[in-house]
Amino acid sequence: MTAPLTIDVISDVVCPWCFIGKRRLEKAIALKPEIPVEVRFRPYYLNDWIPSEGISREEYLIKKFGSVERYKGIAQRVVAAAVDEGLTYNPDKISRQPNTTDCHRLILWAGENAPRMKQRLMDLYFTEGGDLTDRDVLAQAAADCGLDRGDVAARLATNTDIARITQEAESAKEAGIDGVPCFIFGGLLAISGAQAPEYIAGALERAAQEAAQSAAAPAK
Repeated sequence: MTAPLTIDVISDVVCPWCFIGKRRLEKAIALKPEIPVEVRFRPYYLNDWIPSEGISREEYLIKKFGSVERYKGIAQRVVAAAVDEGLTYNPDKISRQPNTTDCHRLILWAGENAPRMKQRLMDLYFTEGGDLTDRDVLAQAAADCGLDRGDVAARLATNTDIARITQEAESAKEAGIDGVPCFIFGGLLAISGAQAPEYIAGALERAAQEAAQSAAAPAK
């Protein structure tokens, strides 16, 4: 049996193109059902300057884009791209810009349910306007994905895995990843951005072929 090809997804839950990119990756994988894969979500801080308690969305947009109005013009293209993928991005519903360390902790703790956890957090933020700085909201999101609500709430109140998440996120930037989403296939090939599913599927196929050739090559 062929070992699954690993796909490391470096992204952040508050990155709109990561929201879209996750869906496009899923479509790409569906285009290549003959290639077994293992998707692993890796942390990244789109905004590593935001404090742990978060800031208001208005303050964030002013600091990052100059004004709320300026962002509205930019956002329309992202809103339209989300619709094309069957997703809903409601920028006007978002009132709080979170630090995403706790979100990345939930994804780590979700284990095999990481894809579902990632999606739930993104839906909460982009579609429902949920406050990801509220640990009650996060604990409920974890419960929605099959984790124990009480256990998650207790762990969120500690520093468990904060250093690990921070180190991983910093390592990604040190490795030169300055745009997300970034998809790394089998440690062999990487593509950056929310590319079309067909493009991602092509990269997936090339990486699978390289991995197969490497496995078949005689040991030196």
